[in-house]
Amino acid sequence: MTSDIATKTPPTGFGAKIRQLGPGLLAAATGVGAGDLVATMVAGARFGTVLLWAAVLGAALKLALGEGVGRWNLASGATLLDGWRRLGYWATVFFGVYIVIWGFVYGATAMSAVGLPLNALFGGLSVRYWAMIAGVVGLALVWMQRYQVFEKFMTVLVLIKFVSVVSVAFLVSPDLGALANGLVPRLPDGSVIYVLGLIGGVGGTITMAAYGYWMIAKGWKGIGWLSMMRLDNAVGYIMTAIFVIAMLIVGAEILLGQDLTESDSGLLTLGTELGARYGDWARILFLVGFLAVTTTSLLGVWNGVSLLFTDWTRTIRLPHGDKAEIGDEAVTSGPATATVTGYEATQAERSVPFRAYLLWLTLPPMGLLFFDRPFALTLVYGVLGAAFMPFLGITLIMLLNSRRIAPEGRSGWLSNTLLTAASALFFVLLVADLINRFG
Repeated sequence: MTSDIATKTPPTGFGAKIRQLGPGLLAAATGVGAGDLVATMVAGARFGTVLLWAAVLGAALKLALGEGVGRWNLASGATLLDGWRRLGYWATVFFGVYIVIWGFVYGATAMSAVGLPLNALFGGLSVRYWAMIAGVVGLALVWMQRYQVFEKFMTVLVLIKFVSVVSVAFLVSPDLGALANGLVPRLPDGSVIYVLGLIGGVGGTITMAAYGYWMIAKGWKGIGWLSMMRLDNAVGYIMTAIFVIAMLIVGAEILLGQDLTESDSGLLTLGTELGARYGDWARILFLVGFLAVTTTSLLGVWNGVSLLFTDWTRTIRLPHGDKAEIGDEAVTSGPATATVTGYEATQAERSVPFRAYLLWLTLPPMGLLFFDRPFALTLVYGVLGAAFMPFLGITLIMLLNSRRIAPEGRSGWLSNTLLTAASALFFVLLVADLINRFG
């Protein structure tokens, strides 16, 4: 992604740090899509706010994973793809196969998810054709935009979705005592799969790995940026946690006791219920938030995962293993001005691989839209998303405790505990997801 900002000196004051926020918001917001809204809504409809603690735990685990991704980039002077290359062919090949399959399925999922609220708001065309329009517009925007414009545009969408859904949560007047009670961990009968869904649905799958590229484009390089990165990452996931909690509240207050199926159309049902209770303005407010959610997810993936694919095409051509490491002196010494090995943020989004993957996300998946099964696409995407998280957690543990990273950036007991817990929980989520969907 093109950056108009050269590598800078890290900000020191709180106000200066607030003005630098951005990549963390993009990474966290991109990871929350229609499927996560559906899972949260259904959990609220079935169990009220009893499972609120699971959303908070999910935010904490994703925060640890996002911090690990950012810390690797800043303290090693290398991208996450460089780190996987150093682990061996197995990691690089797994990711290459995964990103191609994932992109094909997610392209259709993301476009249909944007098409649903567009159809509900404007009508005129079927969801399929609104989805195609959304994909082409997303392709054009990402193809042309530079990082600064992209970040500002995404930030506006994040604020719209945050304000709209949180406003709806206040509108339904939740029971504050029940909310506080929901912070106490418990597992009602039949709730395990919903708990796992809430933990897994707070902000990201493969998109978490794109965080480092947005930091590079922002001009953040070297261990001097660690505190800034941690604040940025925390703000992104705290906002996302509040958003998910608000969605859980809305589902609990509006749909409690209803036997909902886990389909994207359930979100439209929620909008209809809001309109019946409070007037059409409430339905429109929710649908605008729904549209902002799905649009940030689409644009963030179109940009961030295309950057990942571009870097993969670079690293796959390099030798593997520690003996072939490039820039190892930067990895072991961790200078404050470390550069990212071999990766040029100023050229990536103009490259052939970047644009080829953009096209791959947009055009071939349109064929899947003719099956008119947006929910089935969401199911397949959910399984693929769950498969990536254990891989990310385990490889981060390996990289952040190795000599490949500056001592100042290596994991302590807290990071290792959270990353291990995240890896284990997401592996359980993957197994439970497979059993639930296909068993």
